[in-house]
Amino acid sequence: MFVQTENTPNPNSLKFLPGKKVSNDIPIEITEKNESNNELIRNILSINGVTGIFLSEDFLSVNKDEKTEWEDLKHIIISFINDYYSNGNEIVINKENKSSTDLNLSDIEKKIIKILETKVRPAVARDGGDIKFKEFKDGIVTVNLQGSCSGCPSSTMTLKQGVQNLLCHYIPEIKEVIAI
Repeated sequence: MFVQTENTPNPNSLKFLPGKKVSNDIPIEITEKNESNNELIRNILSINGVTGIFLSEDFLSVNKDEKTEWEDLKHIIISFINDYYSNGNEIVINKENKSSTDLNLSDIEKKIIKILETKVRPAVARDGGDIKFKEFKDGIVTVNLQGSCSGCPSSTMTLKQGVQNLLCHYIPEIKEVIAI
């Protein structure tokens, strides 16, 4: 098995592509070893310098602290991924996607979510991250950036010049987009 890696705009995040399915659930970010019983996730989070792991359909992004170099982590993470899949595991996160659409969402919130999911999320996923809608109140959209996007130096510019401009273009009621 050959695990590919891709740099992301965030120098403290690296995208790992195992060439196999990683998750059939919604994208998830895990920062504490005790948040998961999965062997691969726990092993990666046990490595000194690793601060979090983000899992999507066909990739996982690993975040590290600024003091640790990728040269010290990369081969260990790839080894854990190879061992995990070579031991017969087919997927890391295996849950039936029970996407519960909130019936209490306003029409504007539904439009925001549709734009985020169809226009923004694919671009953000290419960089090893994810964006999730949190709320719309008083003209302000609040989103949560995950994976490579959290803590990325260029995420503020992406948020303001990309996401905010896009949402304001389609939905005039939106005045600002902020990340939590």
